[in-house]
Amino acid sequence: MSKRHVNIGNVAVGGGAPVTVQSMTNTDTRDVEATLSQIRSLAAYGCEIIRVAVPDDAAVESLAGIVAESPLPVIADVHFKAKLAIGSIAAGAAGLRINPGNIGGRNKVESVVDAARAAGVPVRIGVNAGSLPKDMLKLAEGEPVRALVETVIGYVNLFEDLGFEDFKVSAKSSSVLETIDANLEIARRIDYPIHLGVTEAGTRWTGSIRSAVGIGSLLAQGVGDTIRVSLTGDPIEEVRAGYEILRSLGLREHGPGMISCPTCGRTEIDVEAIALEVERRLEDYDSSFEVAVMGCVVNGPGEARRADFGIAGGKGEGLIFARGEPLRKVAADELVDALFAEIEKTQKE
Repeated sequence: MSKRHVNIGNVAVGGGAPVTVQSMTNTDTRDVEATLSQIRSLAAYGCEIIRVAVPDDAAVESLAGIVAESPLPVIADVHFKAKLAIGSIAAGAAGLRINPGNIGGRNKVESVVDAARAAGVPVRIGVNAGSLPKDMLKLAEGEPVRALVETVIGYVNLFEDLGFEDFKVSAKSSSVLETIDANLEIARRIDYPIHLGVTEAGTRWTGSIRSAVGIGSLLAQGVGDTIRVSLTGDPIEEVRAGYEILRSLGLREHGPGMISCPTCGRTEIDVEAIALEVERRLEDYDSSFEVAVMGCVVNGPGEARRADFGIAGGKGEGLIFARGEPLRKVAADELVDALFAEIEKTQKE
């Protein structure tokens, strides 16, 4: 993780702070109520920083109302027009995301930086493989990772030349390997916070897997301070996937987690149906604990004991575990209710 940090509103990014989970609204920013409704839903699922698109003056005008009511710090995502970035700062955005290469040249970048410095607003230098500057396109044909890295480093140098160091960076590609290699090299060369993501990762299923591989590989090597899982669909799924990546690496706990066995010929209860129902009911809990749903006697009792709560299946029945201890046998169709009865006892303690 990076040595330096920035503050997005009241959320620290980098400098040893916990890895934060971000998302981006997919509403029309000019629709204040729709955007706020989505932000509130995302906040309820644990999103910590939210980004909104600011494509025009009307969106800037709406941004002030969004910022005023948002439960999360709002980052304005701006392309092509420096005045929109400056207007977003004036509207109260807690941060900016810009690509210095498309904001209008050095003078325009400097005007944005000056406004950000005066307001104490951090900036993300956001570079995607699909939006490299023209002078990097030829290099990108043969060495896409190098082109991505050199673009980011060039912008870092520009910001430092302008006397501005309140920023984080991101280097994203739809290629998982390019994303990993580029961010590893960037982390070797700078100590600014790094935002991670695999851009245009895909739908919920494919996008979550690609993001888990890319983001998870980097986090496991100590690279990355804040993440966004970019999915086509409901942004709440981005937040859920983000926390699952962090949980898998032991970096964050957020709500309950579940493990379940893949089933095999030894299974004599409907593990899939039970696991899906357990997963659905766990969405109602905020506290952190682990549940195991296991289908047979080979690994079931051992895994159930390791979890806070567990089910270990048998022939048409199963054992309920809590705190590592087997409690009682229950018929298969009563297992989920019996499990949650034990969970509820701890919620009241």
